[in-house]
Amino acid sequence: MQLPTEYMKALLQRCVEEDGGLHGDLTSNSAIAMDDTGSYAFHVRNHGTVAGLQPIAEAIHVFEGIDLTVLRGDGEEVHDEQIAVLTGNTRSMLLAERPMLNILGHASGVATETRKFVREVAGTQCSICDTRKTTPGLRLLDKYAVKCGGGTSHRMGLHDAALYKDNHLIALTSLQSDLASAIAEVRKVPDLQFVEVEVDTLEQLTQVLEVDVDIVLLDNMSNEQLEQAIAIRDAANKKVLLEASGGVDLNTVRGIAETGVDRISVGAITHHANWLDVGLDSIDG
Repeated sequence: MQLPTEYMKALLQRCVEEDGGLHGDLTSNSAIAMDDTGSYAFHVRNHGTVAGLQPIAEAIHVFEGIDLTVLRGDGEEVHDEQIAVLTGNTRSMLLAERPMLNILGHASGVATETRKFVREVAGTQCSICDTRKTTPGLRLLDKYAVKCGGGTSHRMGLHDAALYKDNHLIALTSLQSDLASAIAEVRKVPDLQFVEVEVDTLEQLTQVLEVDVDIVLLDNMSNEQLEQAIAIRDAANKKVLLEASGGVDLNTVRGIAETGVDRISVGAITHHANWLDVGLDSIDG
């Protein structure tokens, strides 16, 4: 997954408008000569996984008179080191500083948190998936960061895949016949990624496996129930993927993966990630 350059340009511009308002950078404009130039380094002060740097580099010329040299790539793990060098007009660099640091810190925090979960399930066949619990307005960035951390993107939104959850199923008279009709209708959509149905009992799982579904979401099941669910799936249709969800953290994710589920969706990798500590330091002189 790549972030479109135009997306990052628009994001950076929006952040600058938040900061600059009607009058721009009052401090820099009053203290620094218009033609002053310099060099600054992006420095990661702790340990983590980089995300968002390459898209920023591709969109850097939204700021006049500055260039960005990338030293470490997105997805790389770093510790107390420089990851990029910014050169050019000092006023422009200081105007760009906070928007870029905010994006880098946030995205790299998501990538770092994702990498922790991915490491916990290493050696299993289970993938770590994100959710729609993303920062409002920053879903593309959050999903990109998850990929940088080794995670798997779930559906991008409501438009590219169908996930029938409890609130949808309540509206159905028959879990099997009405659901089958709904799925038949949604499969007419071009470029549909997948059809998924949420269940919270093994009885529901048995019924859902009778319809044309790609993935079944096993909501808040114990590890013992997950193992039973796998046996039921294997007897009915091994092509259907099983996804565990609900109450997943770094202490529980390994045990869930070892039950044999194919995927684990983890909202915490996007909504509970701490920012990576990234600073911008002058390297002149």
